[in-house]
Amino acid sequence: MRRVLLSLVPAIWLGICSAAQAAVPVQTEWMVVLLGGRKVGHVQIDRVRDGDILTTTQTLSLDLSRSGKPIHLGNMSQSVEGPEGEPLGFASRTRMSSMDSTVEAFPEDTGRYRVTTTVGGQTTITSMAWPGDALLAEGQRLATVAAGRTPGTHYQLHEFDPSSQQVVHVRVDVLGEESVALPGGAVRLSHQRQTLSLARGHQTLDLWVDERGVARKGLMSLLGQPLEMLACDRACALAPNQPVDMLRAATVDSPRWLPAYVRAVPMRYRIRISGNIGQPFITTDEQQVTPLGGTDWMLDVGTSHPGRQAPPRPTDTQPNAWLQSDAPAIRRLAAQAVGGARDDLQRMRRLRQFVSRYITGHGLDVGYASALEVVNSREGDCTEYAVLLAAMARAQGIPARVVTGMVYADRFAGGARVFIPHEWVQAWVQGRWQSFDAALQHFDSTHLALASGDGDPWHFAATTQLFGNLHIRQAVPGADLSLPGGGGSSGPAGGPGGGAGGNSGGSGAGPGH
Repeated sequence: MRRVLLSLVPAIWLGICSAAQAAVPVQTEWMVVLLGGRKVGHVQIDRVRDGDILTTTQTLSLDLSRSGKPIHLGNMSQSVEGPEGEPLGFASRTRMSSMDSTVEAFPEDTGRYRVTTTVGGQTTITSMAWPGDALLAEGQRLATVAAGRTPGTHYQLHEFDPSSQQVVHVRVDVLGEESVALPGGAVRLSHQRQTLSLARGHQTLDLWVDERGVARKGLMSLLGQPLEMLACDRACALAPNQPVDMLRAATVDSPRWLPAYVRAVPMRYRIRISGNIGQPFITTDEQQVTPLGGTDWMLDVGTSHPGRQAPPRPTDTQPNAWLQSDAPAIRRLAAQAVGGARDDLQRMRRLRQFVSRYITGHGLDVGYASALEVVNSREGDCTEYAVLLAAMARAQGIPARVVTGMVYADRFAGGARVFIPHEWVQAWVQGRWQSFDAALQHFDSTHLALASGDGDPWHFAATTQLFGNLHIRQAVPGADLSLPGGGGSSGPAGGPGGGAGGNSGGSGAGPGH
């Protein structure tokens, strides 16, 4: 149940769907999912016991929409455990694009786990040690029972998520017993508040559990709206859904109109963040983050300051499950795109231009495809442009990362003058990190960076906390990043060392690539 709630974050951000294979005999429980009071899906939890081995399969199914277009989302997560909750294996299945992405793990004789991951039709096999005292589904339930229901009790959990293969550190506070209204009637449950330590701060999750340690209700905030999961019967869980437009919910109002000539100069933003999120933005060679006290932040985007970010690591040039830069098809495309380019800057410009033209099918029905899938389908939105460009850069030996953030749009999803979720690429060129946006064909000072990583979609899950909790109060053009508190006049950006991203490498307004 806890992992199901956590999986809602990347599921809604990426637009994934999955299916789980049924097993018999099976004990099944159902839950209904509400977002902003509207029924958007259900959860099916199957438990199969074979002697001392328990297999728990949690399947999430959601119906939402993206700019009015219906989209089915979901995630299957499976854990195999011994009688004391000891981990024996795990699996997950998601569909973020036209192909399933799967994870399967089984113990080896050495005590490690053999993990088989398939993304975009390409399979990799790795070996991992179990991360300390991390718990799967049954282990979490047993820990909850052992901690008891006495108000004021505090305990810690380390929860393992099979989909992301990440450990989430959780503090649990037992608040006391309450009468909780469920679709089938009121029941008395123990209210427990979990504080999850995530990469970008903390997230609060309220659970109401029965005497077996099974969650019957869950509540968290997502896209600025309450998300509830309530135990009910099968008919209730499978009743018709009322889809919510997730992109419309994720847009953030701009305090002013930002025409093209404004976006072409450095910008200073004053932003207020609600919720316990921590530092909401990352500092980059093109973006400076300054806390103003309390929940207020100042963000300067535009003028290049090399050295604010650490130099690339070896992993920034290596292939992985999502950036398959070692695939022959990607290496051939990259070599074709760069031609006889004389240096890395020219290579990146040509790669950006190539990717901008290469993807011809534009739509919101692709949630998150790997680079190799994009090569074959030539379809997608900003995420597909970003993963393909990053993979092609790495294929050329250029360090590259995928950035998750926001960008300004005059009109989007029925709204006007808004900032919307977006992804682009950072590449290490001429001794600094420079941004290249293949989807919009340029990078400008309305690109606000929230996180950067290796293209794995699960790394960006925490950024969704910001949408609905982020309020841009001021956007001032012409700010000079060399002035820490003021804001001087600055001309249009451009040239190798200036501007929001340096040299212009594509069409469209604004500086950058």
